[in-house]
Amino acid sequence: MVDQLNQQCVSISNQKKKGFSLRDITKLYRSLLALRLWRRRKKSSSCDEQRHIQHHTIAEPIQGPGDGLRGESPTSSKSFFKHRSPSSISRDASKRSPSPSPSPRPSFVYRNGSLETLSRSSSRRNGNPIMFSNSNGMVKPPPIEKQLECTLEELCYGCTKKVKITRDVLTESGQIVQEEELLSIKVKPGWKKGTKITFEGKGNERPGTYASDETFVIAEKRHQIFRREGDNLELAIEIPLVKALTGCSLPIPLLGGEKMKLKIDEIIHPGYERIITGQGMPNTKEEGSRGNLKVLFLINFPTELTDEQRADAVSILKDSG
Repeated sequence: MVDQLNQQCVSISNQKKKGFSLRDITKLYRSLLALRLWRRRKKSSSCDEQRHIQHHTIAEPIQGPGDGLRGESPTSSKSFFKHRSPSSISRDASKRSPSPSPSPRPSFVYRNGSLETLSRSSSRRNGNPIMFSNSNGMVKPPPIEKQLECTLEELCYGCTKKVKITRDVLTESGQIVQEEELLSIKVKPGWKKGTKITFEGKGNERPGTYASDETFVIAEKRHQIFRREGDNLELAIEIPLVKALTGCSLPIPLLGGEKMKLKIDEIIHPGYERIITGQGMPNTKEEGSRGNLKVLFLINFPTELTDEQRADAVSILKDSG
């Protein structure tokens, strides 16, 4: 293109001797202007290529308006690209870093016949009901969750629970048959409701997938007289009005079935309570440590009084304030 423009300029300049016409001047001006623009574009294109090689810009597909999650390919007419430098990507990634979430209930998993405690991150990851896959294309369904009811006594002193499960098993011929299996769960002292125990690969089997996991979630059975609050226990005892006013010695039941004597010399008023240390639930974080037993008192008032009893009560209590 340069040679062509130069030839036009030379041919026009050779006509100087004959004299320039307006048409010749216009043609010469346009040729010089085209040559100048061509050189400027060539220089700009060379600079852009050098900048692209030096900065290694990254092309990132961005969906156009209204695309949603259709998943068009980058060559689709609805997709375009946005170039971003590595520094801006690292800044955006730091801004999008997730905030810490509260720690979940403790989770345990049986691997090779032994009970292992899951870390906080793996426990949260396994709790997501999402099918996942790996490089070989096999997927693993979410775990099957079932409740495992335990009494307060079982959660206080520990026990071994036997659970029979029925699951679908894939045979070598590709058929699905049902199989029964007896699982053994060792409940540790101090476990709370919501604690999860997972048996890997003990769920149903399907073609093209791994066997799902079987997860048991601890549930507390309601106790007749005790109520649990964390590591503490609460017990409510009915007491007649005369003992509440004059003091008494009461037998207090404990969770293991034993009883202890509790002597009370002060007046038991509404809202009065006594704390018995070390008679609550075990603390899983501190071995050998237990919570407390809180004793609440329900005062039984008489429903009927004779006139003489009323007069005696007035004479006794009129100066009590």
